[in-house]
Amino acid sequence: MAEVEEDFSSLPLPDRFQHKVWKVRKAAYEDAAKQFEITPDEHDPAFRPFIQDPGLWKGAVLDSNVAAQQDGIAALCAFLKFGGREGCTRTRSHTISALVEKGLSSTRAATKASALEAILLYIELDTPGPVIEDLLPALAHKQPKIIAATLAALTAVFHNYGCKTIDPKPVLKILPKAFGHADKNVRAEATNLAVEFYRWLREAMKPMFWGDLKPTQQTDMEASFEKIKSEPAPKQERFLRSQQAAMSRAPPPGAAAAEEDELEEEPVEIDAFDLAEPQDVLSKIPADFSDQLASTKWKERKDALEALFATLNVPRIKDGDFGEVARGLAKSMKDANIAVVTQAAQCTEVLAKGMRKPFGKYRSIIMGPIMERMKEKKATVQDALGAALDQVFLATSLTDCLEETLGFLAHKNPQVKEGTMKFLVMALRTTREAPSKPEVASIVESAKKLLSESGEVLRSGGAEILGTVMKIMGERAMGPHLEGLDEIRKVKIKEFFEIAEVKAKDKPKPPPQAAPRAAPAAAAPRKVVGKKPAVKKPAPPPSQYAQEAAPLAPQPTARSIPGSKLGGPPKSGLATPGGGLKAPMKRTLAGPGGAPPPNLASPRRPISQAPPPMEEEAPPPPRIGLGRGLAGRSLAAKAPAFNAAPPPASPPPNSGMTAVERAELEELRLDKDRLLRQCDELRQEKSRLNSEVQELKNQNAQLIEDHTRDVLSIKAKETQLVRARSDCEAAEAMCGQLRREMERLKRALTSAERVNSPPAISSPTRDGSSDEAGIYRDTGMYSGQDNGRPAYNSRARMSFNSALSEEKENSGDAYATQYGRSKLSPDLGRNGRTSAASGSGGRNSPAPPSYQSTRMSRDTSADGSRGDNNGVESWKRAAEVTSALKAKIEQMKARQGLSRP
Repeated sequence: MAEVEEDFSSLPLPDRFQHKVWKVRKAAYEDAAKQFEITPDEHDPAFRPFIQDPGLWKGAVLDSNVAAQQDGIAALCAFLKFGGREGCTRTRSHTISALVEKGLSSTRAATKASALEAILLYIELDTPGPVIEDLLPALAHKQPKIIAATLAALTAVFHNYGCKTIDPKPVLKILPKAFGHADKNVRAEATNLAVEFYRWLREAMKPMFWGDLKPTQQTDMEASFEKIKSEPAPKQERFLRSQQAAMSRAPPPGAAAAEEDELEEEPVEIDAFDLAEPQDVLSKIPADFSDQLASTKWKERKDALEALFATLNVPRIKDGDFGEVARGLAKSMKDANIAVVTQAAQCTEVLAKGMRKPFGKYRSIIMGPIMERMKEKKATVQDALGAALDQVFLATSLTDCLEETLGFLAHKNPQVKEGTMKFLVMALRTTREAPSKPEVASIVESAKKLLSESGEVLRSGGAEILGTVMKIMGERAMGPHLEGLDEIRKVKIKEFFEIAEVKAKDKPKPPPQAAPRAAPAAAAPRKVVGKKPAVKKPAPPPSQYAQEAAPLAPQPTARSIPGSKLGGPPKSGLATPGGGLKAPMKRTLAGPGGAPPPNLASPRRPISQAPPPMEEEAPPPPRIGLGRGLAGRSLAAKAPAFNAAPPPASPPPNSGMTAVERAELEELRLDKDRLLRQCDELRQEKSRLNSEVQELKNQNAQLIEDHTRDVLSIKAKETQLVRARSDCEAAEAMCGQLRREMERLKRALTSAERVNSPPAISSPTRDGSSDEAGIYRDTGMYSGQDNGRPAYNSRARMSFNSALSEEKENSGDAYATQYGRSKLSPDLGRNGRTSAASGSGGRNSPAPPSYQSTRMSRDTSADGSRGDNNGVESWKRAAEVTSALKAKIEQMKARQGLSRP
């Protein structure tokens, strides 16, 4: 037995993997796992036999002995973990199906865990697509336990890597079959997988398989979904090797990492469009669709749009030529029937939602009519049009829609303005690309105009637009755009800025980073230029170079200087300082800093030192002369004296140059700051003055409007006064006429009363007096009679007839034919007018005595009895007429607004 064991251990691992004794195979699996763990890298020769013969791993996974199988799958995990991508791709096709059939469905927990870990490693080392393709056929296996184990493995796979890394569409297509399986374990695992999908996809997963479930299953699924709705968004727990490499290469700064985290977290939400397959709906649209939309009956147009909506209402639409459909929908937006408009907006929404980016070529056709139709005040129409615009924007971009949106933001209709404002706010919150600076400027200008609108909704909308743009661009970038606004509006904008939620962020940092990198490149030539003017000063550099190099170096330069002051320095100065010029410049730059080591610490110093030597060429000559004098002295004296003298002489010019330079630099910086402050103050002053000018303009316009209104009011009042005066004059004339009429009627009434009151008439004093009742006096009647009674009868007759004659002229009485005026008053018949019209105050002139004949006396005496009978009736009639006239007069006075005289 001992010899057999030694022979087994001496065999190569591939032979031991295929040995007929399970203990040998088990020991070989354990040895292989240990050997893989101690390999330095994935290119170690220990992996080569197993990469060349992948079937060895299939045998290990399918080992008939469960104990050996457990170690064999563990060895496969070690091989994958340390062997790298090549070992994964070579062995994947041989082991996945074996792991599903024998590993995942094993009764041993360790075997199950190792099999699942092997599948996860296969996904981690390469791409997950091939592994998922090898796992899906197991869902159609005849054994329920294998199907359930595969579903559990898929649940673990998506739980670890997420739906962002692994495409869930192939699994979602097959998932409804698992829900219809007869085995309850399979259905339970399918439910677990669906819940895991819901954690990642939410409602976007339902269109893929929800319709294939039974109502009871849908109810159970909804109950399971409710339990996890409150959970936070899931995060990927394991990463692919490619993702790990990318993360290791990523820059460590916290800000960039935070931005990347945000970008990584946002796309986790996957919608139904990404999961669905494109459908060809263009072929389902009837050929006479345009003719149906052109029908004169609104019901037929609406039916055509409803049929189009049913056709287009799919998760994803295959691209095609939808130009005719888009033009028809744009035409329907102008329909007089709002039901047709609403249905057309819904069709536009589903078309844009199903096409996404390909719909962008139809945006210019349909976006304008939708915004124009937003003048409708009905809420259902407004909601349908707003939803259509939202989908149009999601299918395009902010840059595509901005120009047309800003045009409608200045529309004359307030409803259109309000709808466009809401659309722009939605677009700014939804866009993932920050607008450019010209776009921001145009948006800000349009929003500022809304701040001066009369409606509160539009003013708040303008502030909301500015606050949202500020959230995208940042407070500092928006500062110049808000100049000139009053504090109340700024506070309102700040409130909207704090509550705004946007998906785009402006990133102005990269351009400034590129500028500093280019600055040193530009600084290098300036450094060389700074050295060239320094060559014109031969005296200071030699003194410093002499101190640094050796005591023999300055002697030739000192001898050359006194030998020829003009010709010597160019020759020797170009030779010796040419090589030593770099060191003195570095020294002089470092000297003001305080220490020689940091002489090259900042590359900006050479740039700043280039101009000062040119500016200080005038003052240094005396110092240069002194330096040369000292150099002359040092030649006559000993070398130590020469070495001791230059240090105090040479550093002062250098230190003085740097001090002046720094002073000038500080002064320039102060000047710059002061100018910037002045510019800011002037800008603020300008903004304040502009606001005051605008306010004064508004006040002036208000005053002009008030003045115009006052002038019109004054003119209206004057017109009313003129009309009132004319009405007053007419009323006065009417009152005079009515007054005269009343006087005449009073006189007529008095005369009628006198006729019917004999005691008043029989008074002797009334016989010889004037007639107050308006009847003419006839003295001849009374003189021709001896007795008073016939005279009285005759007078009464004459007075009664005279009263009737006057009444006939004014009221058109029909008794004129019965009581002829020619019998009683020939004077009236001769004149042809009444006493009232004659101007004699209602009294006629008395008849001449010659006209009063005995014939009249006879007539009056003969008709005396008839006159007495008719007198009472005439008096009653006169009283009725008088009362009617009084009532009419009172009515006229009340209508004219006049008081009783």
